[in-house]
Amino acid sequence: MNKELMGSLVGKVVRVNRGGPESSTGKVLYGGDDHFALLSEKDGVVYYNSAHVKSISQNIKSGLPVKEELSEEGLEFMKEDTLGDLLTSLKYQWVKINRGGPEKIEGILDHSNEDYVTLVLNEEVVRLATYHVKSISYGVKPEKEEKTEEEK
Repeated sequence: MNKELMGSLVGKVVRVNRGGPESSTGKVLYGGDDHFALLSEKDGVVYYNSAHVKSISQNIKSGLPVKEELSEEGLEFMKEDTLGDLLTSLKYQWVKINRGGPEKIEGILDHSNEDYVTLVLNEEVVRLATYHVKSISYGVKPEKEEKTEEEK
């Protein structure tokens, strides 16, 4: 997925991949040289490594099911040209790398370069090959408030 294609999809609702742990539906916010930002209802802003995206689907007739609340107003996200620049900008942030499955990992991003990413989680230092970063999000996602009995 190149920058030109992703630029044409900015503001449109798409499904990334057809299924599996890396699949997500949301609005494309930004397209970089080798990655793009997707705003999803479930995960917030997720940055996808274009090299690992197998497909992007758009339902032209009826659109894909996404709540109207999915708004970009007041939303801040990083617009770096490359995934390497994005990883550098996320230094010392709490990140979640890869959305699910056995390769999912969370921690504080301590270091990144073109070969590997270093995360610190509790008493463990994890080095992950940069190539294997499929998606990344940062910050702690706030938990949804549960409704009390009176509100129900």
